[in-house]
Amino acid sequence: MNKLVFLLIVVLFLSSCNEKVEKKNQTPNIVYILADDLGYGDLSCYGQQKFETPNIDKLAERGMKFTQHYCGSAVCAPSRSTLMTGQHTGHTPIRGNKELDGEGQSPIPASTLTIAEVMKTAGYTTGMFGKWGLGFPGSEGDPNNQGFDEFYGYNCQRMAHRYYPPYLWHNQEKDYLEGNDWTNTVTYAPDKIQDATLQFIENNKDTSFFAYVPLVLPHAELISPKDSISKKFEGKFVEDNPYLEGSSTASDYGPNIIKKKYCSQKAPYATFATMITRLDAYVGQIVAKLEELGIADNTIIMFASDNGPHTEGGANPEFFNSAGGLRGVKRDLYEGGVRTPFIVVWPNKVKAGSVSDHVSAFWDVLPTCEAIVGVKSTSTDGISFLPELLGEPNQKEHDYLYWEFAHKGGRQAVRMGNWKGVIYNISKKGEMQLYNLTEDVAETNNVADQHPDIIAKMKGIMEKEHVDSEIFPLIK
Repeated sequence: MNKLVFLLIVVLFLSSCNEKVEKKNQTPNIVYILADDLGYGDLSCYGQQKFETPNIDKLAERGMKFTQHYCGSAVCAPSRSTLMTGQHTGHTPIRGNKELDGEGQSPIPASTLTIAEVMKTAGYTTGMFGKWGLGFPGSEGDPNNQGFDEFYGYNCQRMAHRYYPPYLWHNQEKDYLEGNDWTNTVTYAPDKIQDATLQFIENNKDTSFFAYVPLVLPHAELISPKDSISKKFEGKFVEDNPYLEGSSTASDYGPNIIKKKYCSQKAPYATFATMITRLDAYVGQIVAKLEELGIADNTIIMFASDNGPHTEGGANPEFFNSAGGLRGVKRDLYEGGVRTPFIVVWPNKVKAGSVSDHVSAFWDVLPTCEAIVGVKSTSTDGISFLPELLGEPNQKEHDYLYWEFAHKGGRQAVRMGNWKGVIYNISKKGEMQLYNLTEDVAETNNVADQHPDIIAKMKGIMEKEHVDSEIFPLIK
């Protein structure tokens, strides 16, 4: 072998080694998957008995399952706003589902710093695939104007009630779905969104990326394609409560329609189970894509839900024990409305099969991601739970968590240690209820009269943490 050839081989070898070192030291990709209206008990790894979620269960087996993680609010938009901003509902810009004429909801302001913008400062490519609900197309709250390099899905929450819409948005362009209108059901939108998610991962396999995947399943309406997943549940349940209030095939949810009418569903139990099974299959596909590309070991997967289980369109949380024995459902500030599943997988970092009772919330996700990628952008209401993920002893704890809900007469809640305080009907001067979650996680025994000191402290927290908002006044 002559000297020139030898030197060329050495250079190529060292270059290959450097590339491997560079990829090994590359900051981890982050895929945050958000289910829509999935209850604490809707996963088999959290106790679901009537159907199984094997792919999500495998996440729990490979990572850390949280038992006391809380979403941002009891409904979609404000919950997502807390996730994006790292601020609880006393501070975050969007505190309710406020509808506008036309397509889309109230926008988060241009001045808002989102988790996507933070990730971009760390050099990440950012993508969002699913349901947005934080600003109408082209507004300052549009996902492309809030840090996402690529967006594919539903901008408008009302449109996302429809699984066969005429179109989805790809950045600022409408992607019309073949065969769909407000009555025909040909192209299933979640499948299109899933394709876009997998393509984004494929396109960015050689760089660091942040993928926010807010799936629309299992939000109403209850409808699924006729395929192998649907056939799995045909005849499995006694369908003693068919939903026949809507039209025969489709909903009347259009961009200018607020009145709710979901499609009729003769088999709501089977369809609901089908929808969560399909969601589970999507999670499995994302994991498989990461493994196929050889980047699974350098990718963090987080899986969560935006609020408790819904009751619309024929859904029956009681039948499935969707709240997992907790009190309340979507729109409630009791545990069933705001305590939700949360799983984190980070190979070789997070201990496989671990279970955490660390009390955390959506507004902790942004500071956690900052800690992971090594940036510090601004103060938030959150606390990084990175030490908990890594099994380190220096995990900080919240003094309390706070929620408010600017609907249903105004609602507030505080979790302070093992105490949970809830006020309903603020507009009618409702009394605070108090529960000891250690002894009474189902919140059945109101002990407010026995602890006036705790009640007084919680009322002080509520007064302190609520910052007035003209758009979303607490009392409504």
